Amino acid sequence: MRTQDRVPAYGGGWLDRAAARRADADWLAERLTDPASVVLPLWRGRCLVDGDGPVRLTGERASTVRAAAGETVFLGVDGDAAVFAVDLSALGERAAVEAAAATRAADLRALAGRLDPAGAAVQAYARGLLLWHRQQRYCGACGAAAVAGGGGHVRTCADAECGRLLFPRIEPAVIVLVEAPGPPGRCLLARHAGAAEGAYSTLAGFVEVGESLEDAVRRELAEEAGVTVTDVTYQGSQAWPFPAGLMVGFRAVATSEQVRVDGVELLEARWFTRAELRERIASGRSLGRVDSIDHLLLGDWLGAESPARPSAVS
Repeated sequence: MRTQDRVPAYGGGWLDRAAARRADADWLAERLTDPASVVLPLWRGRCLVDGDGPVRLTGERASTVRAAAGETVFLGVDGDAAVFAVDLSALGERAAVEAAAATRAADLRALAGRLDPAGAAVQAYARGLLLWHRQQRYCGACGAAAVAGGGGHVRTCADAECGRLLFPRIEPAVIVLVEAPGPPGRCLLARHAGAAEGAYSTLAGFVEVGESLEDAVRRELAEEAGVTVTDVTYQGSQAWPFPAGLMVGFRAVATSEQVRVDGVELLEARWFTRAELRERIASGRSLGRVDSIDHLLLGDWLGAESPARPSAVS
């Protein structure tokens, strides 16, 4: 099965985002007071959880939490119930946990392997949107305060002469599985700066202004690993709200086996056969992070004993 045929972590959300309702202030006000509406509380980018996972509040408890929240955003509709996320970051951790009737605050990435894909997706959506609000307090053009609106999906500069509309930003990045140019089948993995000894993963990097995704693949591989590639082929994408990324997965074929790491972003890189990767798995090493599209790219390559070469991208 190809990467693009599967849903990576933080994808496949079940919410109807109901974008047409975001500008309907009366409807939103009614939903906020509706006891059936669901509130998802977060604290400084962390989920507030109980024994069953992230808490979902309704009724009086939801009202209490909304009153203590620094920001409330409309996420969408689940059946007949509106779903909101609230930011309790202004409180201390213990106070936030108690207000939400939770047991602790937990990092979403630590929970991802235990949450169903849809549940992880809505938590990631909430996390990314609330983080944007905390970081976009002011207009970048004139410095005036920026006021939230549109159900939390836009902020507007409060300066009447400026009035700039500010929308959540997405930061696209490419992540690439590079194959060797000839047999035996091998893929290129690297140890990134800050990674533990022997910890290897696929190569990735941010897309720059004025650059296509395919151009970013070629540039990043050349800059960081000294590798020239061809046959750059899209494999799939993944929401990555850490803080606001969109990971776009590719497969590419190196024109030679020569590797020259930059010593800054990458400390070392080497070619791995499928047998070597299986040995690493058998020894207890993971095949990429379970919540990353890196895991799918490597798993698909490992499961393809004789992969067909992709068509070249012009």
